[in-house]
Amino acid sequence: MEEDTEEVEFLQFHEMGLDDRILKAISKLGWSSPTPIQERAIPLALEGKDVLARARTGSGKTAAFSIPVIQKMLESKQTAKEQCVKAVVLTPTKELCNQAYRNIMELTSCCSRDVKCCDISPQVPLPQQRPMLAENPDIIVGTPSRLLAHIRAGNLSIKESLEIIVIDEADLVFSFGYEEDIKALLSNIPKIYQAFLMSATLSEDVIALKKMVLHNPVILKLDESQVAESGQLTQYHIKCEEDDKFALIYALLKLRLVRGKSILFVNTVDRCYKLKLFLEQFGIPACVLNSELPVTSRCHIVSQFNDGMYDYIIASDETLLTDQNDEQKVSEGKQKKFRRKDKEFGVSRGIDFQNVSNVINFDFPKAVNAYIHRVGRTARGDNKGTALSFVSVKEMELLEQVEKELVGSKEDRESVFKPYQFKMEEIEGFRYRAKDAMRAVTRTAIRDARLKEIKQELFNSQKLKTYFEDNPRDLQVLRHDKGLYAVKTHQHMKNIPEYLIPDTLKKLGASRKRSRQSHNSRHKPTKGQTKYRKRKEDPLKSFEFSGLSSKKKKKK
Repeated sequence: MEEDTEEVEFLQFHEMGLDDRILKAISKLGWSSPTPIQERAIPLALEGKDVLARARTGSGKTAAFSIPVIQKMLESKQTAKEQCVKAVVLTPTKELCNQAYRNIMELTSCCSRDVKCCDISPQVPLPQQRPMLAENPDIIVGTPSRLLAHIRAGNLSIKESLEIIVIDEADLVFSFGYEEDIKALLSNIPKIYQAFLMSATLSEDVIALKKMVLHNPVILKLDESQVAESGQLTQYHIKCEEDDKFALIYALLKLRLVRGKSILFVNTVDRCYKLKLFLEQFGIPACVLNSELPVTSRCHIVSQFNDGMYDYIIASDETLLTDQNDEQKVSEGKQKKFRRKDKEFGVSRGIDFQNVSNVINFDFPKAVNAYIHRVGRTARGDNKGTALSFVSVKEMELLEQVEKELVGSKEDRESVFKPYQFKMEEIEGFRYRAKDAMRAVTRTAIRDARLKEIKQELFNSQKLKTYFEDNPRDLQVLRHDKGLYAVKTHQHMKNIPEYLIPDTLKKLGASRKRSRQSHNSRHKPTKGQTKYRKRKEDPLKSFEFSGLSSKKKKKK
């Protein structure tokens, strides 16, 4: 694909000719200067050019299209004769719609009376959103299928008024099944419009979408890795077979070798609950992001994680895997058999996880793009982050594919993934405990854990409230249904006896304690000072994400 890039003078926000109200909102958000993608995309968009921008996840792509869209809405207000829809922002997931909508609302906080925006992605009946659309908001955010449904229902007409179309996370649009929806939408908008495509990768789907939507675009392919730089994102891998994964994650989390808020990625929803039930037996609470739950519930779970109620969230990007498996089954002539889930859901993409310190690939992803988007949940903006992948012998080829995608030459590849120096024999005691815990995590326990969450959603559903009032017997039957299997937790499993702590940690703890005692003896408190209270020093506090045996390397 030819790169129609142009020389662009890098400018600060106040040098881009933006409205003062936008600059004030940017200042309130604390953005001191634009990111590289914003520096290049915003001036081009303001000039009226079509833009195809490829930049890594977390690089500020949402603001790169939101700022020029809002600026153009404010400019059009000066000459507009009537209120009408002039811009649509399309994303492949409801979660990403919500994120884009919130970002636009933050940027219009100082001009909310002049620029109206609405999010039509929530799956409520179409007539409920008709009054909102009747006000002709300036910007509409939604999924392609939802926007098309409103047009076909007669709730919305953009045939004459639309000026700008934005497609975010463009590399997912076709894989989520929106190709026909996009084609149908293009027949319901003016022939002349400005368009932006934003993507973390330039896949074949993005190239096809470019030909379909854009007109002589400027292609911005930033000279940066598809993930954050090594100084910002540290990537580790550890060779670990299936039998050792659970013992290893138990040791890492319980010994606090992994610190901060973390996302644990697995490949199926069943694996989410299997890992959750396993960790709960050791007093490690975690929440699950399940594609079977309504979008409002998923957003609530994410909010709880962002607010610090949980340090660990377990998720799967099963939607992407389903799409790939479906294509394979079709090519092999096999009948498709899979559980229907929300197609507008993607965990590794479009969800606004905040302040994530670590991404742990408990199950290594099946595709390179999936890895890129998973680790893109951490090291966002200027924050640092860590990615740790459990890789079996069979998955080493997948790891090499990821390395090859991230950097071209083999010489550089060796520095991308650092081996996580960890000796499994040092946690032999954890292995036995892990096996005991796994015996309780049966298929029945996993099934009932999923059913328990779904039943809870039924009780809390506002949509079913009226139904249950009219049919109280159904509610009683549901409440008094057979009890669900629960995994029993034992108090002794929640604590770590001293004999299980690896010698490395014990030695380090003793060394730190002697150092503390020596320091205290030289700095005894005087009478006027608060009496010094002795406290036990946590031997784990000095351990970073570099593993146990890295502290035990012998000098040659």
